[in-house]
Amino acid sequence: MELSQRDITYCKNVGAKRADILRSELGVRTAMDMLRQYPYKYIDRSRFYRIAELDDEDTYVQIVGEVTEWHTIGIGKAQRLSATFFDGTHQCELVWFRGVQYVKLQRGVKYLLFGKPSRFNHTYNFVHPDLTPWDKVTPEMTQGLEPYYNTTEKMKRINLNSKAMRSIIAEMLPDLKAGVPDTIGADILQRYRLMSLTDALTNVHFPKDTQAMQNARARLKFEELFYIQLQILRQMKRREQNPGFRMPMVGSRFHGLYNVLPFPLTNAQKRVIREIHDDLKSGHQMNRLLQGDVGSGKTLVALLCCLLAIDNGYQTCIMAPTEILANQHYETLKTFLAPLGDAVHVALLTGSTTAKNRIPIHNGLMNGSINILIGTHALLEDNVQWQNLGLVIIDEQHRFGVAQRAKLWTKNEIPPHVLVMTATPIPRTLAMTVYGDLQVSVIDELPPGRKPVQTIHYSLQKRAQVYSFVRKQIQAGRQVYVVFPLIKENEKLDLRDLNNGFNEMCEAFPEYKISMVHGQMKAADKDLQMQRFVNGETQILVATTVIEVGVNVPNATVMIIQNAERFGLSQLHQLRGRVGRGGDQSYCLLLTRMELTTDTRKRMDIMVATNDGFRIAEADLALRGPGDLEGTLQSGTPFNLHIANLATDGQLLNLARQAALGILDKDPLLEDEMNRMYKRQLDILRIEQSYNWSEIS
Repeated sequence: MELSQRDITYCKNVGAKRADILRSELGVRTAMDMLRQYPYKYIDRSRFYRIAELDDEDTYVQIVGEVTEWHTIGIGKAQRLSATFFDGTHQCELVWFRGVQYVKLQRGVKYLLFGKPSRFNHTYNFVHPDLTPWDKVTPEMTQGLEPYYNTTEKMKRINLNSKAMRSIIAEMLPDLKAGVPDTIGADILQRYRLMSLTDALTNVHFPKDTQAMQNARARLKFEELFYIQLQILRQMKRREQNPGFRMPMVGSRFHGLYNVLPFPLTNAQKRVIREIHDDLKSGHQMNRLLQGDVGSGKTLVALLCCLLAIDNGYQTCIMAPTEILANQHYETLKTFLAPLGDAVHVALLTGSTTAKNRIPIHNGLMNGSINILIGTHALLEDNVQWQNLGLVIIDEQHRFGVAQRAKLWTKNEIPPHVLVMTATPIPRTLAMTVYGDLQVSVIDELPPGRKPVQTIHYSLQKRAQVYSFVRKQIQAGRQVYVVFPLIKENEKLDLRDLNNGFNEMCEAFPEYKISMVHGQMKAADKDLQMQRFVNGETQILVATTVIEVGVNVPNATVMIIQNAERFGLSQLHQLRGRVGRGGDQSYCLLLTRMELTTDTRKRMDIMVATNDGFRIAEADLALRGPGDLEGTLQSGTPFNLHIANLATDGQLLNLARQAALGILDKDPLLEDEMNRMYKRQLDILRIEQSYNWSEIS
């Protein structure tokens, strides 16, 4: 029976109980599923260390020596065993906190010590090391690279640890080496010098040397990325054939606004508008992602694109994730459109819109008199219908679910053109994967006159100095944001909470008015407090990250982020983007505790060094890995990477995309005999069934 069809229950060293846990914890149902559980690290068991060679960078090491003395401390569950290990020239300490009764030590016996060293009181020690008498050491224990596997607490409770995983997989090797059907064609294997699947699976688990392990991992990473790209690009090829409303005209409304703008467009804005207009007049449905850093002018680009659609006889809508942002867009667009008089009719529809006020909006949409509808999730309601919706623009689209967004373009028989916007810069490798089936436009230039925000890192002990600076800014007529990570105090995390912070700000600045906003407030109360700050009635706004997106107060020049160590880079950058929106010099002050981890200090240093959102996004990907970032970019990302890493495998991703494009350019439907394998494999991977890529945009 093929490995892909063999039930894991009947594999050696498994059985019913372990099989149930493997299914529930890891999704392992077959022997092939088990072989696809790749090691997360390898330990070189061929090298022996001396204690004198150890340093703080070592992960796991093995040393040959003797136990010279030992003693137990405490009684019962609190009992601890401590021993001294001597390699002939130096000594280290061994400690066991659990299972002390099972540790049997002998003097004058040669042992193989294996474990992770750590330094305590200038002495290296090993906690719960493996200690094997030399006469019990097998060749496998001291040869080659030993794989280590991810396990869960439930697995460990039934002794299904990394060692047990290795044992189960080892029993599958004879069948594996007999050969398994490959998932990549021979032409691609040869072109990119990739291992066969049989060799790759063998060497990823039990590599003969480091080079074989690296080659095996490269092949398996390529395969993973190749099938993701094949499905994404296959959907893009299909969608390129979808009919779309043709909008070739650049008419009076577009020119009417363009000619009276109070400032010139940047070259990046002009380029992006040309790219979008090329899509609008192509006759095929546009699905485009517009990336632009905070303050780059995406809203104006969106408005000009709306006017292109309106000049061609179509209605448009802009959907935002919050009422605050929807209201802001509404006011901004009305200001821009004022010179056009009644030529463009803009309406606003949110959850707060009364039933009475909804009637003229519904009527205006149906009779075509409303040209642009701005709103929140309210736009998705079934009774919101257009006469001829031609362009849908979704702002901060990652905050909407896929099914929600899809509702908008099922309101037409022919789907409208779709432009999705984000102010979250996306690393290129992530964009190629999460948004790989969308065309991408980037506004990579800030409008002239914008001064870069100065970012300064302070310890919390310098709060008095920070407050003195804040007072000078307020005295000069400016406003200040103060952001906290939590609403309620959490002593375990040792964070300053919002309520205490609000009280502290009131004590520090009794002469000024202060607003407070957080996500648990009622929408009306939140909007009231926010509006007071927007209108200048309050000088300081104390908030959580509810202000991360969509608040535009040009007079606010200071952003204080308390406990900045608790925020990721992208979030810090988004918060910083709330200031620097006017002509005055603005500042972002990062307040952290004194003691910081290496990664946290790197984050602070990057924030101080650059305002470039794309550089920050790349650094964030490298520091955090793709998992966390995917969640912030796309609801319901359709794949889980088991071995590839978007932070480090960009070159492989490019090659995989090239290979997939080469196939689809010749055979978009994968109907040729040689390509049917790819189609079958996509079905096996269930990418298509688990996710409808046509609804991504």
